[in-house]
Formats: sequence, structure tokens, C-alpha cells
Amino acid sequence: MKILFYVKGICMTNFQRVDAISNSHVGRDFEGIAYAYFSELGNQIIRDVSLPIGLEQKKNHRFDLGTPPYAEEKIIIECKSHRWTSGDNVPSAKLNVWNEAMYYFHLVPAGYRKIFFILRDYSNKRNETLAEYYIRTYSHLIPNDVEIMEYDEVNQSVRVL
Repeated sequence: MKILFYVKGICMTNFQRVDAISNSHVGRDFEGIAYAYFSELGNQIIRDVSLPIGLEQKKNHRFDLGTPPYAEEKIIIECKSHRWTSGDNVPSAKLNVWNEAMYYFHLVPAGYRKIFFILRDYSNKRNETLAEYYIRTYSHLIPNDVEIMEYDEVNQSVRVL
């Protein structure tokens, strides 16, 4: 059962970010930030890049961003703008989505640069960002060739972790 409530005149579910039209809008906006960042670096980036991945059988999986098939440098980018919970607790379900992304990265064909572009969200309670927490607790699931980049929306800067 979905629970709806109103914040500043916006109808929300209990899992929706405050001041957001929807969680999909939040994700799409964050992808736009990543798109602009990588484009400014001179990369020819497109949205919704589909690649065949799998163990024995292959099935196409759509990644948020990447280079077109004819690009010289092959890049694949997955974007996540998750935050700590409102009580500054670990968003366990969302980190399961991050683990799934790592598995997909593991299955990407050879020759691709793999980038996990995530929002910087700092926890005063834990004295670390969500990305730092993820790396500390889930490093065994992160493929060695995945670059984790943390976007700071306040400073509009990117830090490679």
C-alpha cells in the first residue's frame, strides 16, 4: 500500500525525495549532470547505452550513459543519486541496487572503461560519505576496473575515489 502525504504542496510517497516531482525525475536530472560533466571532458556521450551482458547467454542491458558503438574509446557509465536515510541510517535497499550495478559492470564486455557516477552525501553521524561507506563495506563486490566518481552538488566538483 502506498502512503501519500503532502510536503510544500507536492504529493509524495514516503520514499520520495523532498521537493522532487518523482524519483525518476531526480535520477534523470542527475544523469544530465553526469552527461554534461563527461561531455565537457571531450567524451562523446549518449544516453541509454545497450550492451550484451551475461554469463553463458547474453542479454542486452541498458546503462545510463556511455559512448556510441563507433567511438574509439569505449566508456560505460551508471549513475546513482542515492542519499543516507532521513535518520542518517544506511539505505540498505539502495545499496543493493549499487551491488547489482557492480555485477553488471563485471559482465560488461572487455575493453570498456567502467564508471560509477554517484552523488556525494555526507553523514555527520558516520563521518563519511555514502560512497566511502559503500567502498569500506562492499569492496569485495566492486570489480577492480570500476572507477567510482563522487559528484559534490554544492561545489559542483567530482572526486575520484
